Amino acid sequence: MTEPTLFEFVKENALLIGLAIGSGVALLWPMLNRGASGVNNLTATEAVLMLNRGKPLILDVRDAAEFAAGHIQGAKHIPVAELANRLKEIEKFKDKPVLVHCQRGMRSKTACTILKAQQFSQLNNLQGGLDAWAEAKLPLVKS
Repeated sequence: MTEPTLFEFVKENALLIGLAIGSGVALLWPMLNRGASGVNNLTATEAVLMLNRGKPLILDVRDAAEFAAGHIQGAKHIPVAELANRLKEIEKFKDKPVLVHCQRGMRSKTACTILKAQQFSQLNNLQGGLDAWAEAKLPLVKS
């Protein structure tokens, strides 16, 4: 009887190998879902779950006209350009959950970098921004 080759082994055990790889990816997914800066990227659905679990700061970093056109209920508005100078307004949230968002997700990444540098420890970025929130048919309020 001859020893099976690697190819034969893989061919005969493809299902088991696939399950092992899939399990590994599933275990690593939470780490892969974090941005390069260590900030959680949340879908709109995950953000709603977070909002329902507690009272996080919802930080809207869009400009004033965008905010007035529609925003998440209870959001604190600080444009990303003003964030570094207005950190005292949100200092009490350094060790509490913060959901940061903009219109599409780019400015909020910049805001998360600023906040991370100031030792904000529970940062969450709304993936896709307010566009993703609206696409999920979640409520907006106008001021």
